[in-house]
Amino acid sequence: MRPVTPKTSDVPRGTSIEYAVRAAHYGGVDLSERQKEQLTDYSEWLLDEAIPAGGLGPREGERIWQRHIGDSLTFAAGWPEAPAEILDVGTGVGLPGIPLAIAFPDTIVTLLDRGGRRIRLLHRAVRMLNLGNVVIAQGDALSVADEWAGLVFRASIPPPEAVGLANRLLEPGSVGVLGLSTREDEPERARDLVSLATALGLDAEVRQVPTEVLDGTSWLLIMRS
Repeated sequence: MRPVTPKTSDVPRGTSIEYAVRAAHYGGVDLSERQKEQLTDYSEWLLDEAIPAGGLGPREGERIWQRHIGDSLTFAAGWPEAPAEILDVGTGVGLPGIPLAIAFPDTIVTLLDRGGRRIRLLHRAVRMLNLGNVVIAQGDALSVADEWAGLVFRASIPPPEAVGLANRLLEPGSVGVLGLSTREDEPERARDLVSLATALGLDAEVRQVPTEVLDGTSWLLIMRS
């Protein structure tokens, strides 16, 4: 028998903010009540608009907080202090950029994506959340010419390509964070990516997010120019 995909209306709501709290704390951010409210509103938007529009798979509603919002907030661990700006390459429906924009309210976060439909969705989300520190841009990462103080990549482009982009786009002294895996074991390609980054002149490390943060392991590649 084919498994039944739950409707987004059947997913329990507002019950997993603790994932966001723990993930943000891991990244060095203690969420205010206002930030928790914004993240909750974003979770509702993902369920009500992003999933029905195809921005996330229909099964992702059951793990919005753990797999998507919480995972996005762990990217904050790349910076000891909030950066002036972050470019989210291939943001999709705002992951990890929107959670990071909420966690870093003084950071200008640019959400970059090629898809016109996703761009329209993002405009709706940013208006709904009243995020004044978010810029939405439609385009391809390969066409970006400016240097940035921060970069994030979350399953948007092949990892070796992300490392190459980080080398090209990071300004001196800045940080890029690449999401690698949510599996228990270290990704097989992780050490090759560190070697590639080192060969390009970046300082790179593979970081394991502790299992107690998201009730499961995840892996990040942190690159410093």
